[in-house]
Amino acid sequence: METQAQLVEHLIQSGVLRTPHIIAAFGAIDRKNFVLPEWQSAAYEDYPIPIGYGQTISQPYTVAFMLELLQPQPGQKILDVGSGSAWTTALLAHIVGLKGKVFGIEIIPGLVEFGKQNVAKYRFDHAQILQAGKKLGLPEQAPFDKILASAAANKLPKELIRQLQIGGTLVVPVQNDILKIEKVSETKTDIQTFPGFAFVPLMQ
Repeated sequence: METQAQLVEHLIQSGVLRTPHIIAAFGAIDRKNFVLPEWQSAAYEDYPIPIGYGQTISQPYTVAFMLELLQPQPGQKILDVGSGSAWTTALLAHIVGLKGKVFGIEIIPGLVEFGKQNVAKYRFDHAQILQAGKKLGLPEQAPFDKILASAAANKLPKELIRQLQIGGTLVVPVQNDILKIEKVSETKTDIQTFPGFAFVPLMQ
């Protein structure tokens, strides 16, 4: 695919991209702004692309699938774990709008800088890219309405569930499955499992 519009149309036609405000974000946030110069020609292809440090910018199909599960809404406070190139951070920032807040956290210092540079291409004062600390997530800014993790955990990350509002949603890869976790109460969660994906590991 040669244009962003073709990529968005491909994701709609494949049935993965369905929600109007998520479609609008994919149309407004150019994936080419989040890939390295040597990969610009592949920016609109539906596959992961290396961004250095052994990491990738995720496949558009997978990002669309996860955002449709997450269902971010205008005005929400959202945490993006493993923000990498910050493409997902920017998509979320477009969706939540100026009344919302998005925190992208990344453990690799070089990617923190890369992500900051990429988000700066958009006027998103309500989005921040931060260096990840020793604790998983961003407990000092919790609770969050939604949490997205773009790297795979070995087991269910209970620390992230603790950082959710009651009624909030966490979408996280665990090994080769994507889990949608809804926090019903402090002691109860509803979990849906979607198998058949591959991710870089979550560094903890």
